[in-house]
Amino acid sequence: MQFDIVVVGAGPAGLAFAASLAGSGLRLALIEKLPEATLADPGFDGREIALTHLSMRLLRRLGAWERIPPADISPLREAQVLNGISSFALRFDDEGKDDGPLGVLVPNHLIRRSLYEVVQGLPEVTLLAGQMVASVQTSAQGATVGLADGRTIAARLVVGADTRFSETRRRMGIPATMQDFGKSMLVCRMAHDRPHHAIATEWFGYGQTFAILPLNGDGMEGDVSGVVLTLPAREMETVMALEGPAFDAEITRRYRHRLGAMRLVSTRHVYPLVGVFAQRFVATRFALVGDAAVGMHPVTAHGFNLGLRGADSLAREIREAIGRGRDVADRRALARYQTDHMRASRPLYLATNATALFYTDDRFPTRVLRAAALRLGSRLAPFRRAVVARLTEAGAARDA
Repeated sequence: MQFDIVVVGAGPAGLAFAASLAGSGLRLALIEKLPEATLADPGFDGREIALTHLSMRLLRRLGAWERIPPADISPLREAQVLNGISSFALRFDDEGKDDGPLGVLVPNHLIRRSLYEVVQGLPEVTLLAGQMVASVQTSAQGATVGLADGRTIAARLVVGADTRFSETRRRMGIPATMQDFGKSMLVCRMAHDRPHHAIATEWFGYGQTFAILPLNGDGMEGDVSGVVLTLPAREMETVMALEGPAFDAEITRRYRHRLGAMRLVSTRHVYPLVGVFAQRFVATRFALVGDAAVGMHPVTAHGFNLGLRGADSLAREIREAIGRGRDVADRRALARYQTDHMRASRPLYLATNATALFYTDDRFPTRVLRAAALRLGSRLAPFRRAVVARLTEAGAARDA
């Protein structure tokens, strides 16, 4: 089989990248180990994605946005950060903004489904689902991808989009820096008695981190929020062993009854907390996108947004290269993509990791510094405006 580009991984980044090249005249193969039925109708995985204005703009351009049910798009009017036992909150809101809320929350599985529907309708994309990659080789002359069933696919460019633990990246000999936070993240949906007022909350408690993501409710169970609880792995095992009312009571207790009684209304999912940053994003006839390039800690909610932005950046460079009669794997185009995505991602990755480590350090001197940092931030209006601009990416959306 011969293609112009082979994409390994049909997660959101891989699908978005393939969709970004619609109408380019390039033939793409999209290889995914999951069966096509799972791609077409992915199950709820607990993850609620905070989309920036730029990401919404990109999804509209791809034709994916209108495929997401409006009832599942929850506006985010305010974000607040709490620390320890203090009642003080550092707030970021949409006051003075003329382009809507800070962002929106959309279930990850619905974004995946919408992007699959876009790609499934593209005649230039061949989806090879339920397939495992056995080998990847590239040279100045071309690239080949070997499948576990013995078939070989030839291409001019290979794009790795196969999660933060990318086997494709490893096969290409690209090292990655990993930050294992030694903790697990529980995600689920819970109804609660008190309203959330469309306010997202990140509470850096002592011994745990607890996030509330406000969702549209159905009016029957009260308000509904996505819950993100981060704990040491062993402690998480104890929490996950609880069922029914015992689990509800434990989560209510851990959140100190801030939203009243809380009740589980979804399945529960646990993920390890590991940050990943590839030391290079490109090689000869090869590029990384999504979590395979940068796997973010979820504390700043920018992982998906960064992956979508990177996929768009690579696609733009490729379009420009072929528009000038150059190779689809033009070295200068790939180098520009790497420079652009490194510039966008490295400072955010490092700052996110530093924030996560700082606000989960429960030693007394750090507790004092944590509280002081939040109060100082609340007094600096330019700082709050800068954070809101970063959270929304509204300016970048207008330029996109």
